Amino acid sequence: MARHWADFQYEIYLNGMTGAVPRLPTDLGRLEELTERRLGPGPVGYVAGGAGDGSTARANRAALERRRIVPRMLRDVAERDLSVEVFGRSLPAPVALAPVGVLSVMHPQAEPAAARAAAAQGVPFILSSASSTPMEEVAAAMGDAERWFQLYWSKDREVVRSFLGRARASGFSVLVVTLDTPLLAWRPRDLDRAYLPFLHGAGTANYFSDPAFRAGLARPVQEDPDAAVMHFVNLFADPGRTWPDLAFLREHWDGPIVLKGVLHPDDARLAADAGMDGVVVSNHGGRQVAGSVAAADALPRVAAAVGDRLGVLFDSGVRGGADVFKALALGARAVLLGRPYVYGLGLDGQPGVEHVIRCLLAELDLTLALSGHTGPATVGPADLEEDAG
Repeated sequence: MARHWADFQYEIYLNGMTGAVPRLPTDLGRLEELTERRLGPGPVGYVAGGAGDGSTARANRAALERRRIVPRMLRDVAERDLSVEVFGRSLPAPVALAPVGVLSVMHPQAEPAAARAAAAQGVPFILSSASSTPMEEVAAAMGDAERWFQLYWSKDREVVRSFLGRARASGFSVLVVTLDTPLLAWRPRDLDRAYLPFLHGAGTANYFSDPAFRAGLARPVQEDPDAAVMHFVNLFADPGRTWPDLAFLREHWDGPIVLKGVLHPDDARLAADAGMDGVVVSNHGGRQVAGSVAAADALPRVAAAVGDRLGVLFDSGVRGGADVFKALALGARAVLLGRPYVYGLGLDGQPGVEHVIRCLLAELDLTLALSGHTGPATVGPADLEEDAG
């Protein structure tokens, strides 16, 4: 039987009978402000900050807010089922946790806490290459729960090959390749504090534990950590990659491959022509190109171009269930949730991440029902109007 995520609100109200209120806000848009007050400015800036003056992050929110839902009445919505099929996998809802690196700067339990929360709620967890915990440990924390691996495409082919083999052996089923970070963008919040956690060895766990990476070091990591960090920095990303290079990934990964960071319909077509399985319409949450097109504005064009050939996913700017509904209406099959779960982790560890997931899916369940839908499949462009103002 399908899970009624909306029942979370009654759980909250019933707990209130004993005087208990939620430890974190149920309006996920408030989490950033709370995190700013409670955590250090360096880690908060690294998660919350954007490229340049932050205009792309603001545009992401504005593009979602500009689109308004048009509810329909007197439709039977008593029984709802939020499940979707994505890349041959049945998910309980059209949501996965986006890959976010260096989670140790937000909470000491880092990626395993977020992964356990995702597993407990049945949503996929996408592990970043730049995690603070080796992929094998994160996999062990999740049992047999759905997990995907995000690849930062290194200059060193042997490291890439090794990462793919380790991820496969650890039960990661989908490869998510981030294309929009061949270089780190100009990020004033980090630059003003000279804060880059990688230089302190944070976010390097997959590399420092990798035999192909270690083979490139003159001395073991523990004997010369600074040299290991510099080796990591030098091979982390490769701005020379082009479309034909995707053949190497296909050769060494036998599951679905999804390209993250696609904003132009022609790039989506190139992804389909290269035999990829999906794209994530994303501008890295506004962290890579100042002045970029908003992800929600790019989504309909990408979905129209390749929605019949590829799984189209979406991230950048999602702060609640209504945003997920809008992304579905604009052509996404599923949505990746980023910053809100990271704030939940920073504020309350694994329970904080579970709270964020349950709030998001409760609001999505209610938004669907109150708009006249029993599941994601019937949501489409006719369910939205665009604010002229």
